[in-house]
Amino acid sequence: MKYSVKDSIRWSIFISIVTFILACIITITSTAVLEGVSWAIGMVIVLMIVMVGIIFDIMGLAAAAATEAPFHGMASKKLPGAKHAIYIVRNADRFSNFCNDVVGDVASVISGAASAAVVIKLLGGNGGMAETFISIVFTACVSAMTVGGKALGKSYAIHNSTKVVLLIGKLFYFLEKRLGIRIFTPKRKTKSQNGKRGNKRARTNQSA
Repeated sequence: MKYSVKDSIRWSIFISIVTFILACIITITSTAVLEGVSWAIGMVIVLMIVMVGIIFDIMGLAAAAATEAPFHGMASKKLPGAKHAIYIVRNADRFSNFCNDVVGDVASVISGAASAAVVIKLLGGNGGMAETFISIVFTACVSAMTVGGKALGKSYAIHNSTKVVLLIGKLFYFLEKRLGIRIFTPKRKTKSQNGKRGNKRARTNQSA
């Protein structure tokens, strides 16, 4: 795919708007959920948010590290998800941007805010040195799990990029075939291109 400054600017604006909307939705949802649950369930929710960030980080890096060649062979054998995997690799810059920078970073921010809410719920908002200490420790643990998990995930994504991208491709294939949700839309050939090819074929037939 050729690089275009206009397309890059359009994508940057679009993804910024998507990030803003997504962050608002996730923040409101997580805050509402955490208010109605105990601190133990709140900790589980925080861990789930951290895992979401790690998984999407793996997906984005795998797409950037993978190459098309293995998937062409799979597509020739009509393996489900192979064609979708090719689209993922061809759009690796945007796919990794969405997975790593949008979902991954938003998940990191939300997990930090959610961990603070869990600490307040755990101590009942009494304040004091104990609350400050536990807040620091819990937030540090969440940060350590996020960074450590992403470090482990990056190593796995780089060494198993083909497997990861094919798995995502199979997921997209399932969404398209079963639910009618199409993630990537292949570019159709323009009429002018088809007309030129038709003229070339006609000239070939006339010369023959």
